[in-house]
Amino acid sequence: MLECYDAKAEDGTSMFVILWEFEVKPGSEGSFEKVYGPAGAWVQLFQRDPHYRGSKLLRDVAQPLHYYTIDYWDFEFAYRDFLNRYQSAYQELDRSFERLTFRERQVLSGVPEQSVVL
Repeated sequence: MLECYDAKAEDGTSMFVILWEFEVKPGSEGSFEKVYGPAGAWVQLFQRDPHYRGSKLLRDVAQPLHYYTIDYWDFEFAYRDFLNRYQSAYQELDRSFERLTFRERQVLSGVPEQSVVL
């Protein structure tokens, strides 16, 4: 288990959550953490939208080349709208940083009924 987060907004309503898993290439950990971390390029892009609430970057202690990101949005429509409005910038970032990983996959997305446990 990595960590547990309660996916609730300040007003107590549930937020929309997207969980990604990445397998990072050896030697690319520092660059990956910089790009996907709290001040990284992805967060900077997401912050263009007022409904983005934050991201968490987690590293699997049992498999040090495996990372997870959790992105928090007010609701699903806001996330989908963001993807439509910033599609080119999103795709450009994705292409420019794919060299850091062997693979990435979206693990889940939705509104958790309970805390998210990884």
